Amino acid sequence: MSALRPVSRSEGLSARRWDALILGSGVAGLVAASRLSMAGHRVLVVEEDRAQSSFTGLREPFFLAGTRDKGLVDACLREVGLPLIERRRIEEQALTLQVVDRALRLDVGLPDVTASELVAWDLAKPDEAKGLVRALVEAAEAERRAMLASPLVRIGRRVTRHAPGAQGSHVRGLPAEAANPPEEAGLVLHALTRALSNLATGAPSPEARARLLGSLLSGGAGFESGPPWLSGLLHQRARGLRVDFRSLSGGFELVDNGGEPGVLTGDGHLLVGRMLILAAPGTAIACALPGDARPDFLACERVARRRLSLHFTCKTTALPEGMADRLILQPESGGSDGLEGATLTVHRDPEMPEAADLVARAVLPIDPRPTGGGDASDDPPAWPDLLVWEAALEARVRALLRFAGRKLTRRKTRRPVWDDDDWLEDPPPGHSWPAEIDLRASARRPVYRLDRGSIAGLGLEGDLLLGWRGGDALASEL
Repeated sequence: MSALRPVSRSEGLSARRWDALILGSGVAGLVAASRLSMAGHRVLVVEEDRAQSSFTGLREPFFLAGTRDKGLVDACLREVGLPLIERRRIEEQALTLQVVDRALRLDVGLPDVTASELVAWDLAKPDEAKGLVRALVEAAEAERRAMLASPLVRIGRRVTRHAPGAQGSHVRGLPAEAANPPEEAGLVLHALTRALSNLATGAPSPEARARLLGSLLSGGAGFESGPPWLSGLLHQRARGLRVDFRSLSGGFELVDNGGEPGVLTGDGHLLVGRMLILAAPGTAIACALPGDARPDFLACERVARRRLSLHFTCKTTALPEGMADRLILQPESGGSDGLEGATLTVHRDPEMPEAADLVARAVLPIDPRPTGGGDASDDPPAWPDLLVWEAALEARVRALLRFAGRKLTRRKTRRPVWDDDDWLEDPPPGHSWPAEIDLRASARRPVYRLDRGSIAGLGLEGDLLLGWRGGDALASEL
């Protein structure tokens, strides 16, 4: 490991400069880019071409919380100035998602629906179900208010971890009804948490888990029309605010250009900023860089995992009646294939009603960093038993759509190397919500990091809040 390599005049490089250089085009990076541009700064987002050339549904988050509780999705879209006509494309859905296996199809949605479903599937008694749902709604509301009031990030100050305390009349944290639920209901809550959080292996903090589970009870939100969906809308908004984009198809290096951080592309272009913002997971960026060119601020030894994503197309006539567009796929009763947090999302396009795109995801039980005999840029990646994991996830999808046959087709995908929200990291102990996140990555150069791992317990809402608060804090630094 080393500091940023200085580039010299003898290399004959011509530099282009911006105020802020953002490496990564995930949700947090796009929101931060918009907020920086709205503050009057020139911004360049460096993205990976594989991330933008693949099926757009592969970049979409699994779950959008409904806006009935005025959650983070609607608040953030307002803050980046997304036009009302675009925000109205996100429609409320009473049904949030379904948890399914061969013997279960549990509807999760508004409080009354969820409570009655827990009773109908014999997961809890009526009083237990009502108490659990009521407690989660109250806890989620307390956490929502805390999130909207929190500065979340800091630059160069001591980390502050707030005590759970109280929010209004409610004590924050995971309510007792959710911390000690009936056994069968507890298994469902664990499945929901694993699927919705963006942690590699760890469990969300009690405060984060309360928000994660309680937000499901505000109903879901989704797009009844075709793309652009959330990631596409954020991308469009950033471009509308005159954010520049540069797509990389090959390798790159992080360098120092006379005291300014920059990105040297594989084709010899030097992109320089007054500040460099790492908006992709540090583990992923480190894997993408040559081993002798990884700067010391990427020398973190975090637990890392990666979600495996598979893309299918399916004739709509083969989709079961009553199946939701978001599902958590449990392994067959009593069995396990090693995958965790498996989900399935159905993407429909009214202009092509005869078929739908399906995206299946699951957390791989292996560290995605290369251990010899290959690197993260291999295609396909040299991960142990990758074909076995792909077959296991496909088997779960086909078990659900057991009558689809040839009407269900798996599509080939080229996985991004580093610009990918499917990379997951666990934060250091004590560095997750509700603790503040330190944005500074390097004390020697103006390099900052949108540390997604530290907000991962909050899922998509954490990504949105990190981009919003992080973008504003970094704009103040400029």
